[in-house]
Amino acid sequence: MDKKRVAIIGVTGSVGQEFVQSLENHPWFEVTQIAASERSAGKKYLDAIRNPSGIVAWDVEGEIPEYIKEMTVKRIDELDVSQLDLVFSAVESEAARAIETQMAADLPVISTSSAYRYEDDVPILIPGVNDAQTELLETQKKNRNWKGFVAPLPNCTTTGLVITLKPLLEKYGAKKVMMTSMQAISGGGKSGVSAMGITDNILPYIPKEEGKVRKETRKILGTLKDGKIEDADIRVSCTCTRVPVIDGHTESVFVETEKEIDPLSAKDTYNEYNKTISVAGLPSAPQEYYAFHEDPTRPQPRMERSVGGGMTTTIGRVEKEELFDHGLKYMLFSHNKKMGSAKGAVLLAEMLYKKGKI
Repeated sequence: MDKKRVAIIGVTGSVGQEFVQSLENHPWFEVTQIAASERSAGKKYLDAIRNPSGIVAWDVEGEIPEYIKEMTVKRIDELDVSQLDLVFSAVESEAARAIETQMAADLPVISTSSAYRYEDDVPILIPGVNDAQTELLETQKKNRNWKGFVAPLPNCTTTGLVITLKPLLEKYGAKKVMMTSMQAISGGGKSGVSAMGITDNILPYIPKEEGKVRKETRKILGTLKDGKIEDADIRVSCTCTRVPVIDGHTESVFVETEKEIDPLSAKDTYNEYNKTISVAGLPSAPQEYYAFHEDPTRPQPRMERSVGGGMTTTIGRVEKEELFDHGLKYMLFSHNKKMGSAKGAVLLAEMLYKKGKI
């Protein structure tokens, strides 16, 4: 089959680099154009990612893919949309709104930014979790008179929480959720986290993070009715912290359910979801969407981050929670730079392609 022609915007940043790697030798998508800031425009990619000392600043594990090295970085207004089928946006949120609006007028846009997440006609999609909400993309196109659409991922902290809650919500109901995150330094964005600030330390506050998690969790787990998403009736409380871990977010979760639940029932539920998960067989999907551990020492970031190519969500320390009449407490691990970022966005594009939206 002919591959879909894609562009990566924000290609020189850390998320853009993850896109470059995730799309190497992809069976369905081919990167044909790349764009970044004025500072990088006109340069070969390899030169565009050199720091002021002339050292290539490649932030991703593994080698730089050959296909991208000699490709010329364009300004965003130089992209030829007539020669594209899809855009991946890895732009910082401040600039993302205008750029994604411009691109969506002609093309589908899969975004890792928060620019459009909270609009009424924009679903926040996690493949395998809320696939039914993709129908809202058609409403979005009509509302805005666009040929394309914007489909954003959630905040990477929301990703693991929602993935683990979805099976529990469907089978047992979920009334209240309390979560404390232990987030990797690589989730700190463009400004990052200073070495002195995080060494031998925990940062107990991440600006705006907790509000995002609360809002996004209810929206993603909500129901699409009459062209609108009705938020899930779940009360969410969270504390988001930064810890000295390089990659991967760990979260401690307490969930109150409507029906009786125990660890064995939860294990069976996650195993059943693994068998029926909608993304099975997609090029970027892991063999197992969920990994369930009875070993109380799991999950651990260094042990889990390579599982399923960073696309598997790991669950462990599952116990009955006595604070509630019915409920569980558990730990989860989700890779913020894979499932929670560019590779998750590629998986979303695959799901939308399979549904005929791209």
